[in-house]
Amino acid sequence: MMLPVVIRKGLELHGNVLSFARPSATDCGTTALNLVYQAAEIFSSIEDHARETEARAPVVVQERRRRLKVAEKRIETAERAQLEIINEADCKLQDASRALKQAQSRIVAAEDQLTAVEFRAQAAEAEAREAKQALALVEEAIRRRLLCASPEAASRLNAVA
Repeated sequence: MMLPVVIRKGLELHGNVLSFARPSATDCGTTALNLVYQAAEIFSSIEDHARETEARAPVVVQERRRRLKVAEKRIETAERAQLEIINEADCKLQDASRALKQAQSRIVAAEDQLTAVEFRAQAAEAEAREAKQALALVEEAIRRRLLCASPEAASRLNAVA
């Protein structure tokens, strides 16, 4: 026959069967009292933890506020730097715009001067053609007069021409 194996107080194992023994009235009181002490210890531990957390809270809040101020200062510095960069870029853009307008004005003036020079060149070419034609007429007139004045000169002119 198998002897019962006591697993813990009030529990016995007979083979494969677990049997629950009824605790005595004094055991119930002791167990209840132990449970009350355990609950008191847990509540005490929770209260201790809450006090520690509460004690650390001002330090944590102060550190978070300090970090927030540092972050706000960094943001302000970055915003000022960004504004300065935007202003510098705007000034450079205005300078470039002025330079472009001046260059365009110079280009227009140079084009106007070129057009005037072209007109003068065309006029000079026309005058040169007219002068050449007039010179040709003068030469022709001189030849005719010389030919008519002396027959010997006419033969020499024909030989040269």
